[in-house]
Formats: sequence, structure tokens, C-alpha cells
Amino acid sequence: MEDVQPDRKPGLLRHAPLAAILLAAVVGYFTLGDYLSFDTLRDNREALLEYRDSNYLSLVGIFIAIYFVIVAFSLPGAAVASVTGGFLFGLALGTVFNVTAATLGAVAIFQAARWGLGKTLAAKMDASDGSLKKLKDGLEEHEISVLFLLRLVPAVPFFVANLLPALVGVKFRNFLFTTVLGIIPGAIVFTWIGVGLGEVFDRGESPDLSLLWEPQIIGPILGLCVLAALPIAIKTLTGKKDI
Repeated sequence: MEDVQPDRKPGLLRHAPLAAILLAAVVGYFTLGDYLSFDTLRDNREALLEYRDSNYLSLVGIFIAIYFVIVAFSLPGAAVASVTGGFLFGLALGTVFNVTAATLGAVAIFQAARWGLGKTLAAKMDASDGSLKKLKDGLEEHEISVLFLLRLVPAVPFFVANLLPALVGVKFRNFLFTTVLGIIPGAIVFTWIGVGLGEVFDRGESPDLSLLWEPQIIGPILGLCVLAALPIAIKTLTGKKDI
């Protein structure tokens, strides 16, 4: 028993970061929904704008840090944070800050999951035979395309697109590359909504996030999905390994 004990502790410790993220996500879901909302932003918008005008760089750092925590711990309020980025910093810089914070948060979840559960599952998939091995090999062959699809398809929750790749052992560089590029279209839409948020608040309304599903918005995004899936379709139809 004494020989086994030292080997178990490192294994349990590997799961601690992911367990902490999941616990924070559950607690945050039930406790933070009323705080990370457009009502909170509306009530504090004047103070935020004043602070931005006098402490711009400081606010940028605070904004990115808060957005990072929201994404890293899968807390409610990611959409509010994205819209806030446009409200405070405009379309161009707001998009840059949104993408930066969201990417850092996604990387945190990916590494936490990969270090623990993902390492175990990936090893089992590599050592397996049959359908599981074929699934693993197929994913590696189409890794970039699959990761882009996870990012671009609006129906896929952001935390799922962060966790799933880690659990099946995708390459980190491919995850990072597709995350940065794949979230840009959605980030632009939410940041764009935030740019006009002041006028929306002045009318006593809340921002309409259903804009994402308007044909002129969802159409190009679905077009990108088709482009991302095209290499998979061609290889499947032709049976070739290389295009």
C-alpha cells in the first residue's frame, strides 16, 4: 500500500484545476447571474465611462482580467462582457480585447482539462483498437477543420469547444490557432452590438442579441462553416489522404 500511495497523489492533483473550474462554474451559475448582466452595466455605465476616460490602460487590464475569469471558469456573462467591450472601447479595439481575453480563458480551460482528464483519455484512445482508434485517427487527420467548426457553429457552446479538444488530445498549437481565428466573427458581432449600447440604454431598452441570427449575420458565419467542413467532405468523398 505504501508503494501505491505516492503514485495516486500526483494523479489526483492533475484533476484539481479542472475540478476547481467546474465547481466555480456551478457556483457562479447560481450566484452571479444577477450581477453579470446588462442591468448592472446600465446602472454603472456613467462611472465606467468616466473611469475609462481617466484610466484607459487600467480599465483595459481590468476588463481583460474579468473577461478572462468569466471564460476560464465558464461563468455566466460572457455575452455581456463581449458587448461591454464594444461599449467601452469601440469596434476595432473592443474586438481585439474581446478576442484576447476569450482566447486566454479558453487556453486556461484547455490546459486544465488536458493536464488532468484529457491526458488520461488521450492515452486510452491512443492505446485502443477498433472504432475508438479510428475516431482518434480521423480527428487527427481533420484536426484543423474540426476545431474551426467547433468555433464557428453558433450552436456549439463556448465551454464545449474549449473542453472537448483537450479531452481528445488535439495539438495545442492547432487549438490556439483555430480559437483566435474562429472566434473573430462572433466577437465582431457582439462588439458591434456594444458600440450602439448607449443609445439602446437611452431608449430604456436592452441590447438585442438575436441579431446574431439575422440572415445577413448568420449567413456569412455559416458560409465559413461550410469552408471549414470542405476539406473533410472532399477527403471523405475521394478517399484521399491529401488534397
